[in-house]
Amino acid sequence: MTLKRLTQYAHGGGCACKIPPGELEDVVAGLTAGPAHPNGDLLIGLDTGDDAAVVTLPDAPGGPAVVATADFFTPVVDDPYDWGRIAAANALSDVYAVGGRPLVAVNLLAWPRGVLPFDLAREVLRGGLDVAAQAGCHVGGGHSVDDPEPKYGMAVTGVADPSRLLRNDTGKPGAPLTLTKPLGVGVLNNRHKTTGEVFPHAVESMAALNRDACAAALAAAAVCATDVTGFGLLGHLYKLARASGVTAVIDAAAVPYLDGARASVRAGHVSGGTRRNLDWVAPRTDFGAASEEDRLLLADAQTSGGLLVAAKLPGHPVIGELIPATDHPLIVR
Repeated sequence: MTLKRLTQYAHGGGCACKIPPGELEDVVAGLTAGPAHPNGDLLIGLDTGDDAAVVTLPDAPGGPAVVATADFFTPVVDDPYDWGRIAAANALSDVYAVGGRPLVAVNLLAWPRGVLPFDLAREVLRGGLDVAAQAGCHVGGGHSVDDPEPKYGMAVTGVADPSRLLRNDTGKPGAPLTLTKPLGVGVLNNRHKTTGEVFPHAVESMAALNRDACAAALAAAAVCATDVTGFGLLGHLYKLARASGVTAVIDAAAVPYLDGARASVRAGHVSGGTRRNLDWVAPRTDFGAASEEDRLLLADAQTSGGLLVAAKLPGHPVIGELIPATDHPLIVR
């Protein structure tokens, strides 16, 4: 069997293949939780587009809350083991983004049987298993379907202290904004898909867990955070600012980027997802004198990006701050 590169079997790659944020919000509008019922209180749900659902346990008042999330996507790199690692780290990130600890995950696998050998699928699953083990998270099976496009991810269940959650609607004016991973994996992934060039530093950034960043945020008594994935830094920050009723100011010069990211933008390796992100936030953003290059990088569709925390975290750059609400929810300086 003659095989193409893995990324060539998908129309998009990684979190850049997400449904655009504006379209998604139209789809889910009004589909929030109904009245309270005996199966615990929904502490975090769909209302503000937060990273994971959090619900209390009805038979354990004052005890830990349950965190639930799911995430999957098409190949973001050609190496199946690395794709599995990245997809698992990305799914686990949603638990860390709300201040939780992952306990158990199940695999979500879509595979074009008869097109791609199952040896590759095994490598994808092995990568996911290894990252879950690194997180101390069990993997208890999963679900698979025959699909024209390969897709992989996980549904993850975890626990969190309900009194110490990280939310996207609790930002306050005066809070600094800290970013725990550099941006730029989106344009590097698109360059990889187009040219076949491999960027090991981008792979390792995506495969790295946000566990330590979560622990640092909780140690800093942070209450507001989100992770930076498919909607880009500006998209996720806009959701945070809107939910919190504040304006977010970004110091463009303080934002860190992976080596090669700027060169990749200049060479035209910008995904459609990134351009859709920028189109969505542009009417809501005062870009000042920011260049088109900076705008695209700030909107770059990340896969398994870092946490964006409304607090100072040791060892990570402060890239802006929250201020009282203005005419624009986002300001770039």
